[in-house]
Amino acid sequence: MSDRLDQLPTDIAVLQALLVAARAERDAAVAERDEVMAQNRRLERLLAQLRRLQFGRRSEKLDPEQLALSLEDLEQAIAGSEADADRRDPQGARERAERRRAGRGVLPRHLPRVHVTIEPEDTACPCCRSPMHAIGEETAERLDVIPAQFRVIVTHRPKYACRACEGAVVQAPAPERLIKGGLPTEAMVASVLVGKYAWHLPLYRQAQMLAAQGLSIKRSVLAFWVGYAAAELKPVWLRLRELILTSGKIVVDETVVPVLDPGRGRAKKGYFWAIARDDRPWGGADPPAIAYSYAPGRGSVHVLKLLDGYRGIVQCDGYAAYKSLAAKAAGQGIALAFCWAHLRRHFFDIAKDGDAPIASEALERIAALYAIEKTIRGLSADERRAVRQARIKPLVVALKAWLEHQLTRVSAKSTIADEIRYGLNHWDGLTRFLDDGRIELDTNIVERGIRPVILNRKNALFAGHDEGAENWACIASLIETCKLNGVDPQAYLADVLTKLVNLWPADRIDDLMPWAWAVAQHQDKLAA
Repeated sequence: MSDRLDQLPTDIAVLQALLVAARAERDAAVAERDEVMAQNRRLERLLAQLRRLQFGRRSEKLDPEQLALSLEDLEQAIAGSEADADRRDPQGARERAERRRAGRGVLPRHLPRVHVTIEPEDTACPCCRSPMHAIGEETAERLDVIPAQFRVIVTHRPKYACRACEGAVVQAPAPERLIKGGLPTEAMVASVLVGKYAWHLPLYRQAQMLAAQGLSIKRSVLAFWVGYAAAELKPVWLRLRELILTSGKIVVDETVVPVLDPGRGRAKKGYFWAIARDDRPWGGADPPAIAYSYAPGRGSVHVLKLLDGYRGIVQCDGYAAYKSLAAKAAGQGIALAFCWAHLRRHFFDIAKDGDAPIASEALERIAALYAIEKTIRGLSADERRAVRQARIKPLVVALKAWLEHQLTRVSAKSTIADEIRYGLNHWDGLTRFLDDGRIELDTNIVERGIRPVILNRKNALFAGHDEGAENWACIASLIETCKLNGVDPQAYLADVLTKLVNLWPADRIDDLMPWAWAVAQHQDKLAA
């Protein structure tokens, strides 16, 4: 301590300056410590939410979207801390900027570029004042946006008359409109459809967004546009469903959609049934597609109507209505393939609380099937079948023997016994994938397709009536099929609506399927 005191300057002014600097360093360190502690508290809250999401009781579990909001708040707080640090430490700001520049990636080439050249105020040599010449330049790209701009299409149709002939008048016919005497173009209507069914913006919110642009268009008017569009698109939707039902294998699932019941003054339970195909995992030629259908119930009568006349493989969960379908069409070419993800979920629900060795081992054994399955994704159906017979079948046989043995060791009334019996009772359907390379282990393709319906349901709360739910099914089918095929739904719907109102031939309806439309658009670009 005495050595340090000896090293201190004796000048009072210098000592005061050192003291001020030391206090500033201390305050900066305290502020940094407080920020780190606050960030740690945010991380601890997020970790608690993650634990509750995965392990909490069903009533306590967080919605994944709510968790994403929490994560966004945390990321924003971290960014705010970095911004404060950039202002305090210019050198550190430059280093962080270099790291961001190195890891930010490249902006897509198809985006238009606006070149802005920033010249020095004076290009004369600071020494001799001679003119200087360019020896190079630095370029930087930033992503910019022009807010959505609404415009008015003013159509002029001149009339021509002959001075010599009385009554001879020529005028071009007026273009067809989706809504006769209405304001919107087909592109405007498509924008409303995509906002509602692709990005889950209820019509009242879209009306508010339009009002912010000075456009007073009521929600009821937007709903009128949507109804007109759904009526025009209905033949395309029905044909899409027909095409899916020609596939050798389909995946089916259903979800609740609340529908307003005016007679009782409250919402009733309706159901969206989703039929999907996705042959990409085994290199099939049919493009991926999904079609929704609305039904007022969930009973087997609706399944029979939905899949009337279908012959092939139906991949589904263990719901009894699907078994009724197979039973009625016994010997007529319908086979059920059940979902391993549903069986795995049953064991997971038991294992997540800990101290469940049977459920935990069942999960490990099922995970081994998925690990092998991952290695054959994209191979042909025959190649997949060969690998499954050689590597997966022995594991499946051993799993069945193990489950049967465990069933003898546990109480017949226990939850684990119920789940084991569920697996064994559905064993034929669960193992059907071993003999057919087209079948997946699970129904994830259709469950992913159901998710947008759930998001819309959360935002819209309920459909106004049965017919409104059918419109929902029609438009959502086309939009989600567009997404599966990498097609921009806005461009697709605007063009297809224009074609339909201009009396597109009924015998060419297949050309309006999203995948066929995309091919035609690509060919038009090449021709241009």
